[in-house]
Amino acid sequence: MRNATHEALSNENEQNMKNNRTLKAIARAILLSACALFSPPAYAHFGMVIPATDMVEQQNEASLNLRIMFAHPFEGESMAMDKPQLFGVFSNGQKTVLSGTLTPMTVKMYADRAPSQAWQTTYRLQRPGDYQFYVQPAPYWEPAEDSFIVHYTKVIVNAFAKEQGWDEPIGLKTEIVPLTRPYGLYRGNLFQGVVMLDGKPLPFAEVEVEYFNRDGTSKAPKAPFITQVTKSDANGVFSYCVPQAGWWGFAALSTDSRTMEHKGVQKPVEIGAVLWIHAYDFK
Repeated sequence: MRNATHEALSNENEQNMKNNRTLKAIARAILLSACALFSPPAYAHFGMVIPATDMVEQQNEASLNLRIMFAHPFEGESMAMDKPQLFGVFSNGQKTVLSGTLTPMTVKMYADRAPSQAWQTTYRLQRPGDYQFYVQPAPYWEPAEDSFIVHYTKVIVNAFAKEQGWDEPIGLKTEIVPLTRPYGLYRGNLFQGVVMLDGKPLPFAEVEVEYFNRDGTSKAPKAPFITQVTKSDANGVFSYCVPQAGWWGFAALSTDSRTMEHKGVQKPVEIGAVLWIHAYDFK
């Protein structure tokens, strides 16, 4: 009788342990589901090359300051950026490497808890024409996406009113070639560009569009307003009507044919063709 009672208690304890394990597993599943439902959205990444101005008319403005950053521009969150692998300028049909002119700096955007490393330089505009500043950053590991990110980023500055060179491709791995002149733009203008990959138009590429919400005064009523999304057509052409004055970034995304190793495992590489333009209010 005693053995039977002991066996019954053992079976009951074993069943209770199984029930507890089941309840814990269910609780973990519910917690993970809740985290997935209520975790903040993954904001779009943008390489950024922001000059002091996109149009220079006077000699006293010819020394142009440029800042190179990696950020969520609307949400005001910066990420630490290693020194770019390549920084240069394309003008009058020629490339000039400027990587050696870069100096580190820190930026603290409006939502940052702490500053992040960025880069800056000053370039003197010598001749009239269009200057395409470009950067190829070091690959950035993004755990949330389980991939590396490389954004080939450009900005175009006009010097002394000579409009020549803004629509020329410069031979980056991937880039946006403007069809609309990328300066002298009013708010409300339609901007068009061609997404290029390996020198050819990239059809049906996803293009993310985001406003540089510099001081945080602009508020998005819902999450989808933060990053606008369009796609290139069968010829690689995309269009966007700029709704607000300020800096706007376009990031055409694709996946590189190469992979990169992270902790012994090969991971995909997201490549972005990024172009920044500035729109002005009509007065």
